[in-house]
Amino acid sequence: MEVSQFFSPQAGRLIKAPRQNAANFTIGDVVRHRMFDLRGVVFDIDPVFANSEEWYAAIPEAIRPAREQPFYHLLAENDDGSYVAYVSQQNLVEDSKAGPVDHPSVDQIFEPWAEGRYRLRRRLTH
Repeated sequence: MEVSQFFSPQAGRLIKAPRQNAANFTIGDVVRHRMFDLRGVVFDIDPVFANSEEWYAAIPEAIRPAREQPFYHLLAENDDGSYVAYVSQQNLVEDSKAGPVDHPSVDQIFEPWAEGRYRLRRRLTH
């Protein structure tokens, strides 16, 4: 299996990831958590877990997700407010039918909601 590396600022180290790890979601997709009251829009994707060991250890072992799967950075919302979330692929489902996400940073990163998803602002694409 071919492996690549990337630097994770959250983990503070290089992360090794298989090149063939398939993501179910893409930047601009709206998703919701399978177990918890949160939904959000994907703004970045890590091919495998790339956060700190402290963050990972804080998740109760009974529900701790596997490391070897994509993890998504979300502009998230719930009844308590808006925040940034880091969620494993196994815990997300598509949620575009529920409409746009009400997060204060959405307009900085994405074009207005259209056709069930967000598109990155042109100045942020390669």
